[in-house]
Amino acid sequence: MITVNGIDVQVVRKDIKNLHLAVYPPDGNVRVAVPTHVTDDNVRLAVVSKLSWIKRQQKDFQDQPRQSEREYVSGECHYYQGKRYRLELIEKDAKPAIELFKSGKLRMYVRPGASVATKERLLSGWYRTELKKSIPELLSKWQPIVGREAAFWGIKKMKTKWGSCNTDANRIWLNLELAKKPVECLEYILVHELVHLYERNHNERFKLRLEKALPNWRARQNLLNSSPLSHENWDY
Repeated sequence: MITVNGIDVQVVRKDIKNLHLAVYPPDGNVRVAVPTHVTDDNVRLAVVSKLSWIKRQQKDFQDQPRQSEREYVSGECHYYQGKRYRLELIEKDAKPAIELFKSGKLRMYVRPGASVATKERLLSGWYRTELKKSIPELLSKWQPIVGREAAFWGIKKMKTKWGSCNTDANRIWLNLELAKKPVECLEYILVHELVHLYERNHNERFKLRLEKALPNWRARQNLLNSSPLSHENWDY
């Protein structure tokens, strides 16, 4: 870690050719990936040259709406595919379950006395199941457009990324939080990671391929960045 003009910066040295600077949600943490031979002084110069951009990114994250801590009680709001649903909690001595209604109701069945942690696990499991159902169809749609296929895809909670890609293994991971976002946002992240199967870094070639596959990607990115963030810290 180094500090530049009061900003903490994580420096990661890798076997790469170019420096890559990024600001990550949800807190605006700054990370710089650099070739192994690059000195801290050169990293500082690179960060200083991008200070205005970094501060704008951090402000955007700070201004992004966030949900209060979830208590999983009736009347509480939860999101699915960008829509807000009112939770109806029903305690009964039966198998826990989730039901979603077009009227805007999310019904949760739990056993009497179920803890907040139990309710959270139930809803997270439901999000994971629903997200897994939607991915194959989206891959069938977008892989031919991008021109690359993922050998493996999976879902997990991530602390700093909406998605990630292992270019060597053709493996894609998607953040479980995407189940709460509009489908347009999920598609944007999926296409973004598929394009990484061509280009590891966010260079000009990457941007050109992303633009070709998804011309309105910036609007989708803005939609994702303006949607409410969950209260809980994401596990990575």
